[in-house]
Amino acid sequence: MIELELIKSYYGKAITKRSKVPLMNHITEGLDILDMLAATELAKRAFCIHPIIQADVDLVKNISLLNDINFKVIILAMEYRKVANAYLSPRTIKSLDEIELSPLEDVNDMLRADKLQNEKDFRKSH
Repeated sequence: MIELELIKSYYGKAITKRSKVPLMNHITEGLDILDMLAATELAKRAFCIHPIIQADVDLVKNISLLNDINFKVIILAMEYRKVANAYLSPRTIKSLDEIELSPLEDVNDMLRADKLQNEKDFRKSH
């Protein structure tokens, strides 16, 4: 999978600051969760590249890395970015009804995998 090779190259041997876990751990464990969710191949491929374009600064810096990536994978990663980043603000959410998911089930599977993997890391490291 070209996207998996891209993120492996992008991350290299980088590790997280606090827990000293390889950054690739998030991707490999996320892919395992996506397998358990019976997610599509496109969702898995988009999950691999989501960190490369997650933040605005990353999108601007790394967009050229996506030249050989299928446009559907890029669309899913961009939609993931939009939905995931919508809740990074300091805004207070008073009800679950205020949380919008994507109209694309692939993106919602990516969000589930991301949150489950992040929760596992949080519980283990904090």
